[in-house]
Amino acid sequence: MEKMLRIVEVHAREILDSRGNPTVESEVTIESESGKRITGRAAVPSGASTGRFEAVELRDGETRYFGLGTTKAVNNVNSKIREALLGINALDQGLIDRILIEQDGTDNKSNLGANATLGVSMACAKVSSLALGIPLYRYLGGAHTRLLPVPMMNILNGGKHADNTVDFQEFMIMPVQAESFADGLRICAEIYHNLKQICNQRGLSTGVGDEGGFAPSLSDAVEVLELIVESVKAAGYTPGQDIKIAMDAAASELYDEASATYYFPGESQMRGQEVRRSASEMVAYYENLVEHFPIISIEDGLFEDDWDGWQLLTGALGEKIQLVGDDLFVTNTKRLDAGIKLKVANAILVKVNQIGTVSEAMEAIEMAHKNGYKAVISHRSGETEDTFIADLAVAVNAGQIKTGAPCRTDRVAKYNQLLRIEEELGSTACYMEPFRKI
Repeated sequence: MEKMLRIVEVHAREILDSRGNPTVESEVTIESESGKRITGRAAVPSGASTGRFEAVELRDGETRYFGLGTTKAVNNVNSKIREALLGINALDQGLIDRILIEQDGTDNKSNLGANATLGVSMACAKVSSLALGIPLYRYLGGAHTRLLPVPMMNILNGGKHADNTVDFQEFMIMPVQAESFADGLRICAEIYHNLKQICNQRGLSTGVGDEGGFAPSLSDAVEVLELIVESVKAAGYTPGQDIKIAMDAAASELYDEASATYYFPGESQMRGQEVRRSASEMVAYYENLVEHFPIISIEDGLFEDDWDGWQLLTGALGEKIQLVGDDLFVTNTKRLDAGIKLKVANAILVKVNQIGTVSEAMEAIEMAHKNGYKAVISHRSGETEDTFIADLAVAVNAGQIKTGAPCRTDRVAKYNQLLRIEEELGSTACYMEPFRKI
């Protein structure tokens, strides 16, 4: 077994993500004790709906690509990060990530850019697994990794992910009673195609949003949920039994700080009058939705800094459903620790680019699990064909993954990787409903 995989080259380039915007791709080359050279490659995702407390995605701010170029981040990899990592053992992920954090020297990666640090961090993990000849999920998680995640599959987009009147960002289905990951994926795909047929029959748009979900203009969340329930039934499945529904409200995008209310532009347009809700009205709204529809998970139900509102929401629904903090926690152990102490939410959404290194993301997952919080591994709206998060979901036994609709290769790549992992695990693979205690 190799004990030393010396880093001999680090290189990054600018590539495009799934929304046609630049992002960073990094390569790390190692030399083994036998003299063999191997290269690992990783690409960094990018979010459209971002929390203010996320690690900084370094952009150029110049005219090319409307200011979204990543040449500054690329240059940081090819100079400062490269110099710091040459000669380091790629097997020492903790040391590598600590060097990256120290080289940046800020709390939010604003110096080097989280898109610079993360690409290198992931590439080091990838090249190490390649050199050792073991799957990435096993390299990251050890010998006891066998839990396949239940898809939290986005089938209808709204908010910042689509150009329609749906205010909430994502409506998702979860095949909680499937026999395997492959079975669950099939069920979701069948429902997705039934949804398309129903939209076609009603003259609704079947264009897709950033994450591959359909993006028709509908009056409100109730109409969306009724459409999804109908699609589930049309596919031959029972809502609430075979399929449960998850939502990402992305409420920070709706929050108006001046009035301390949540403004619903799409619903306002469809009703012909302004629709605003206070935090307590939002909680009551969610309670009503949960009562009438088989909703098991709500993500970012309130503004990212409305801790009082989150306490109210958790008190009302925390024992009934999963309440996921995305913008609230931003994969950050300090934010998560604050949430645990205040007893808000009961799950964390994990996006590796929110924090900027593999080690920090895994620390957040560990903290969540130790404190009885669930962890949901997630993609971003701007994705690449990189499948790192599929392996990560299995590595940490997360039991849940968000990676979009069964549409667009950048999303499907993750599902296909999970199919490969399930096949490789064979009879040891496990797939189970993640909400048994809720």
